[in-house]
Amino acid sequence: MPLTDLAIRNANQEDVNYRLADDKGLYILVKKVGKYFRFDYRIAGTRKTLALGVYPEVSLKEARDKRDTARKLVQDGIDPSELKK
Repeated sequence: MPLTDLAIRNANQEDVNYRLADDKGLYILVKKVGKYFRFDYRIAGTRKTLALGVYPEVSLKEARDKRDTARKLVQDGIDPSELKK
């Protein structure tokens, strides 16, 4: 089930880090110090993670847009994390 803004706002920041999954590799990593959007993908047989921003500076809609852009790059054989550097 896709994430909602309400679910992200209500996620409690605890001592243990945990993830709330969205869709197509996007998730939010909830840490004691903040909530971080991440995108997991595979390129050339290697699993990688791309940081998309910190909630609430980056909204759920913006994170999904960034994820979709990164997915298109991966489909074209371009590593989004290398491009970001």
